[in-house]
Amino acid sequence: MASSSSSSSSTALTLLAPPSSLPHNWKYHVFPSFHGPDVRKTILSHVVKELMSKGIDLFIDNDIERSKSIGPELVEAIRGSRIAIVLLSKNYASSTWCLNELVEIIKCRDELGQTVMSIFYEVDPTDIKKQTGDFGKVFEETCKGKTEEEIQRWKHALTEVAQIAGFHSNNWETEAEMIEAIATDVSNKLNLSAPSSDFEDLVGMESQMTKIRRLLQLGSDESVRKIGILGQSGIGNIRRNYAMPAYSDKHSVKLYLQEKLMSQVTNDKDIKAPHLGVVKDRLKDKKVLLVLDDVDQSVQVEAMANETCVGPGSLIIITTQDQRVLKASGIDHIHKMDLPGDDEALQIFCINAFGQKYPKDGFEELAWKVMDLVGRLPLGLEVMGSYFRGMSEQEWTKALPNLRAHLVRNGEIANILKFSYDALYDKDKDLFLHIACFFHFQVVDVVEGCLKESFLDVRQGLHVLSQKSLISTKHGRIEMPKLLIQLGREIVRQEYPSEPGKRQFLNDAKDIEDVLGDDNAGNNSVIGIYFDDNQEITSSTSERAFERFSNLQFLEIVGKGINPQSMNYISRELRVLKWWEFQMTCFPSSFNPKFLVRLDMNFSGLTKLWKGNKPLNSLKWMDLSYSKRLKELPDLSTATNLYYLDLSYCSSLLKLPSSIGNAINLQRLNLSGCSSLVKLPSSIGNAINLEELDLSLCWSLVDLPASMRNLGRLSELKLEGCSKLEVNLANINLESLVVLDLSGCSSLKSDLESSTDIQELDSWRGRIGRIVLRGMKKPVSLLPLVVGEHVLDWLLLKSDHQESSTDIQELVDPWIGRISRLRRLILSRMRNLVSLPQLPGSLLELDAEDCESLERLNCSFRYPHIRLNFLNCYKLNQEARDLIIQTPTNEYAVCPAEEVPHCFTHRSSGSSLTVKLDQTPVGKSAKFKACILSASDDKNNIRLLEGILGTEGEVDETGDITSKRYWGSVCCSITSGENASIACNKRVGQVFSGHLFTFEVEVETEEVTSTELLFDFALVNSDSKTWKIKECGIFQLMEVLC
Repeated sequence: MASSSSSSSSTALTLLAPPSSLPHNWKYHVFPSFHGPDVRKTILSHVVKELMSKGIDLFIDNDIERSKSIGPELVEAIRGSRIAIVLLSKNYASSTWCLNELVEIIKCRDELGQTVMSIFYEVDPTDIKKQTGDFGKVFEETCKGKTEEEIQRWKHALTEVAQIAGFHSNNWETEAEMIEAIATDVSNKLNLSAPSSDFEDLVGMESQMTKIRRLLQLGSDESVRKIGILGQSGIGNIRRNYAMPAYSDKHSVKLYLQEKLMSQVTNDKDIKAPHLGVVKDRLKDKKVLLVLDDVDQSVQVEAMANETCVGPGSLIIITTQDQRVLKASGIDHIHKMDLPGDDEALQIFCINAFGQKYPKDGFEELAWKVMDLVGRLPLGLEVMGSYFRGMSEQEWTKALPNLRAHLVRNGEIANILKFSYDALYDKDKDLFLHIACFFHFQVVDVVEGCLKESFLDVRQGLHVLSQKSLISTKHGRIEMPKLLIQLGREIVRQEYPSEPGKRQFLNDAKDIEDVLGDDNAGNNSVIGIYFDDNQEITSSTSERAFERFSNLQFLEIVGKGINPQSMNYISRELRVLKWWEFQMTCFPSSFNPKFLVRLDMNFSGLTKLWKGNKPLNSLKWMDLSYSKRLKELPDLSTATNLYYLDLSYCSSLLKLPSSIGNAINLQRLNLSGCSSLVKLPSSIGNAINLEELDLSLCWSLVDLPASMRNLGRLSELKLEGCSKLEVNLANINLESLVVLDLSGCSSLKSDLESSTDIQELDSWRGRIGRIVLRGMKKPVSLLPLVVGEHVLDWLLLKSDHQESSTDIQELVDPWIGRISRLRRLILSRMRNLVSLPQLPGSLLELDAEDCESLERLNCSFRYPHIRLNFLNCYKLNQEARDLIIQTPTNEYAVCPAEEVPHCFTHRSSGSSLTVKLDQTPVGKSAKFKACILSASDDKNNIRLLEGILGTEGEVDETGDITSKRYWGSVCCSITSGENASIACNKRVGQVFSGHLFTFEVEVETEEVTSTELLFDFALVNSDSKTWKIKECGIFQLMEVLC
């Protein structure tokens, strides 16, 4: 890289590898390499003096006897220095000692990530790079009599050091200014490369600060910035600094709070505020940082965080558990504190239990057992970690059975968590207890159906609990942290500690066993029993166990030990019945499902549910999956509110009742694995709201009824493995399909028998989104027949197995380029594919992984958010590689490479480099194309998957069995002067050695305070482990003007 020629404060191009890749026992800060006769008595002495004045330790070689080769002591000094400064002068190349030092320095840069800086003292960097001019003549003289191998090593080292944009003496008015700049730069680089301990015991804090930094907008002096930090009790450091006084009017409350605020600001405990104008008068011209912790009423914000009362540039931070407080106060900039992930939660626990971030040997399983009980709430993790600290393995094992009781009775935990509960209204408290004792992780719509008669407005109640961070809703299910669940159950238990039959809910196995076994107890108070799979009743229960539970509404039995014959006396008020491995062959005739909202009988021995017709008007959810003896379903004529029906792997089921058509609100029907099912009733066409139909592995299925043309809302149809299915696709309404899986449908008709068929197919096919034709003999020939040119989302043509491949060499049919709305094209493992034609401009993702014969890309990529995956496509020609690398995208592209291409004007070994801008950006922002080249390291071959953390043998969304995969990101930290910000955080697919990842980064102009930008890259997985980066590169794209 050419040296800078215009600035008087040039900074060296550096390599700052992650601290984990560098030695920790540094002996020196700086190793200087120089030719003594040229510089020792001039510039060098001044540089040494300036560095030492800043407390920087240098290696001084005065006592070493010089020879032609450098000895072990010098090699050790080079390798033991954080920074190497190469001071290049006219006669530097006259010394073999200097040249061999330089070779070792470049080696340390490449292998250890050592930072290298260059100073060009009265020499031209071009002469050094090309060994020309007076410098070249000196070098030529030194090379006489040397081996060609030795000469080439020297040339390579000189070329490398000359490409570092260093300090050029000709660009400075005085040496004093240059030397001062050198010393400052060295000091800054030492600070940057020093391992940070700021967040050593604050697990996850660094990532939280990264997210919140942009909200803070530090350095802005124009306006008052107000941000809110939202999180539940126990997720951080909660203190109640300003208890609400018992005043009757709002004005008095505000005066009280303002006096508290002013007493802290002025350090005067006795200060009085006669009116509400005092704070404004005292602070209106001051730049203030104000943090209000654990605010629970908007009046606190009004009194102490009014932006009109403080000066420009002030920052007000408000932490709360109640989102309504922030909304009522007009705060739009909100950071939500989520619970830590499993890995971070384990680290928090281990720091408190073992004094380190991982379990001690022999304690791994025990640590995870505690984690399973505690959940991921930091407060509980810290308290429980401290509780177990210093215990032996035997003491841990002994303490575990009583851990639940210790958790809920721990004063520190209970006081903080119960404060939020106590602040609720009575109805909201009751709803909280229902969720804690029974409805955690239940579907919202089911909960609303179950509780609509007990609560005036269930949805509003759930909204209140969510706003107060007591529950959350994810993927349509209610989630409550484990410690809050245990708190709620303990509150119920404490109402009648010694009389469990008088409680509303029973959750403990012993209490359930006692109550079910007590024939004399009155149990009308019990409305819910939750008996989970970690529990077991040892003594047998009687057939009449439920006879006295006349008000029982919610029953979930997953544990073992309850007599199934007790179903003969079950309550007629049931809203939820979940009983796994239920062993009766049929419900008793007395069973009344009139109020039943959810019926869940997985793995049951049922052959049928009941005899005759029963009212099912309230039923919304029915799950009979894996009931392998089930042969028939009951009449569903009254199941007009049923929207979810799961019959998967009911392998004895012969048919569906014709009354299935009465389930007009049915949205999801899962029949996968119903291997005895031969056909569907024509009445299925009446289920006009059906959105998902899964018939995968219905091996006996031979036909689909023509009435399926009526299913105008069907978005997902899975027919994978239906090998006997002969249906013509023209008989299916494809108009609204987003996903169509025909994998393994080897008997599927792909020929059109008449012009009428063609017209009908044209009239029905439409906006299919996902086409899966994996494992079919002629997949491409089917495509125009199935979807025409209207694919919305993605097309999968991949080969099924590593050892097999489709015989397709080229996608020659121009039809594929006309699919105007195609978003994803998956071609992975098409091992004979040689070229790609022009593809649709709508394409968001192209996955050609393991297309090992692919050479040519006869296409272009125009969508600005496209992702390109060419992993293991080693035969790509140079034109194809150039296209991939240069494609503009806000996402990422990957292809094989041995080095960073020369089109990247700034290149460096390792994970960081410094870019010298011609001028500070004047527009809104500046864009750069960046790349990293992953290093060869088989031991750390990390698979990073965009999606959920997988496990061994997990099935992915395309049906493939995957190996264990992790979250992961390519991070790019950009430093300008004293400003540092994460400008890029890209999720990538899979990471392998020898591949180049390219992506774009954008830097806001307001964050750029100098013409030099330090780009520092990292490739990190969910375990906070880093993949080594071999090389990186940057070139500037443009300035964004508006």
